[in-house]
Amino acid sequence: MHASQGRSAGLGLALGSAFAFGGSGVAAKPLIEAGLDPLHVVWLRVAGSALVMLPVAWRHRDLVLRRPALLVGFGLLAVAGVQACYFAAISRIPVGVALLVEYLGPALLLGWVRFVQRRPVTRAAAVGVVLAVGGLACVVEVWAGLSFDAFGLMLALGAACCQVGYFVLADQGSDGDDPADPLGVIAYGLLIGTVVLTVVARPWGMDWSLLGGSADLGGTQLPAALLLGWVVLIATVVAYVTGVVSVRKLSPQVAGVVACLEAVIATVLAWVLLREHLSAPQIFGGAMVLMGAFIAQSQAPKAPSGPVAGGGPEGGPAESAGSRAELSVPQAAP
Repeated sequence: MHASQGRSAGLGLALGSAFAFGGSGVAAKPLIEAGLDPLHVVWLRVAGSALVMLPVAWRHRDLVLRRPALLVGFGLLAVAGVQACYFAAISRIPVGVALLVEYLGPALLLGWVRFVQRRPVTRAAAVGVVLAVGGLACVVEVWAGLSFDAFGLMLALGAACCQVGYFVLADQGSDGDDPADPLGVIAYGLLIGTVVLTVVARPWGMDWSLLGGSADLGGTQLPAALLLGWVVLIATVVAYVTGVVSVRKLSPQVAGVVACLEAVIATVLAWVLLREHLSAPQIFGGAMVLMGAFIAQSQAPKAPSGPVAGGGPEGGPAESAGSRAELSVPQAAP
């Protein structure tokens, strides 16, 4: 009874997390169109979220000495890399397209598993990769000569690659003898991401007066500060925290599959609120990308049951699957 209730609550939280993450691009694009540089919007999002998560970072300050490489990698890839590439992409291409391209991440992860980690990949997972790539071809309408901005698509693909780095770090960060608390990893990832993005975005050159004005959301004028508040509090802090809790109540694979709905939610919200309509082939391609991501993630092979040599991205020690505790970090969606 309790297990069933916990699973239902976990599914609800996972859906809430997908909805929160899915609304980030819709709320951020009006700010970009109002005159804010995409990197400045990313910096405001990450810095604001880091400020909110400061008490959590202080509580888990021991992670700085225990897992410094993991925190730096998470801050660079899962926070700064994903966010910067995604927000730069939506400044050039539709929100739904950018997010669908980013959701090639689970398929690209299979390539990492097969060719870098040299672990077997199931036939179903390979089918998922083919579906995702074929769907992407439909989304960008390759038969029309790449109708979208090529650089924008490359930025979205960069976000997908950073998402692969997130999955690898999340996997390596779950060592049984020295597990990293996921909330602490998120908090320090945001802090490190803020430092990196401060150097890259140079917020001191931002036109701060724009935050006191309004932005156009599908023909409706809204306070820019309200949209920024949504991006920081709902689309980042609430999204990450609900994602963490959902993973603990479900499992990383199940919660990750539910998170694939983020792309659908973002596309629908962009359609309704930003009037970013997609053609029938693009909708069909988007469904293929989601299906491919679903199959690729749900069919990802588990770690071998024997001892596994360390030396992952953060140089973690060797571990055995039997003593391993999962790092319940949610998908690094934008």
